[in-house]
Amino acid sequence: MTKAEKAADILRILDHHFPDPEVPLHHKDAFTLLVSVLLSAQCTDVRVNQTTPHLFRLADNPHDMMKLPVDEIREIIKPCGLSPAKSKAIAGLSRILVEKYDGKVPGTFEALESLPGVGHKTASVVMTQWFGVPAFPVDTHIHRLAYRWGLSNGKSVEQTEADLKRLVPAVAWNKVHLQIIWFGRTFCPARGHQWRECPICSRYMRSALKED
Repeated sequence: MTKAEKAADILRILDHHFPDPEVPLHHKDAFTLLVSVLLSAQCTDVRVNQTTPHLFRLADNPHDMMKLPVDEIREIIKPCGLSPAKSKAIAGLSRILVEKYDGKVPGTFEALESLPGVGHKTASVVMTQWFGVPAFPVDTHIHRLAYRWGLSNGKSVEQTEADLKRLVPAVAWNKVHLQIIWFGRTFCPARGHQWRECPICSRYMRSALKED
């Protein structure tokens, strides 16, 4: 079986289990999504979703967020980890959005990645899940699964993104990104992985045995 054939088979499995995947981070617009994705760095989506309601009650838009003291933001988001850097980034990007973009989140990779604390992965999530631009955000979890499933060599997140973009039709990037997230949580976790019970790993035992 070629890698392309394996990828097509895996996509069928993902479609079977998660035909309509939702964005796991709670948000109501581009700004709340941007902040939530920024907070999710080295933090679970569940923890972010538990933290953002308090933050967004005080400020759910750049105008209000830039008025909050950085120390107050830091205290609220402390459960998400890396709060000193994240709080400065949230305050800084909010000010830039107000001063440069009339309080709106820009819809280009270049503009998003120029904001404090916003890297390529964060920009990709906002671009694909809010603006509908084809992108394939790859975090450490998707990076790990792509390697586990033999779809990428695992050398870098950038290489994994390139490999997945070659194997998955561009029209499906937005959806497959979410499907892999949900599938990983349900069947293919980083720890305590029972590969015999995983619909994908049990199908490709050699790869699973090699890793585990």
